[in-house]
Amino acid sequence: MNSLIAIAKEFARDENGITAIEYGLIAATMVTAVVAAFGVLTPALGDAFQAIADRINNP
Repeated sequence: MNSLIAIAKEFARDENGITAIEYGLIAATMVTAVVAAFGVLTPALGDAFQAIADRINNP
């Protein structure tokens, strides 16, 4: 029984996997922010490119 408790305590102290999880959470947050930014900026970018195309085609 004592060895099982010792193994559980050692597992709780092991921090090797925690860093990978943190990096994964940071990456997921960044992806969410980029997707949200594209969602907000897409109409404005479309309008800007259309205005440029109109000026090129009709000087």
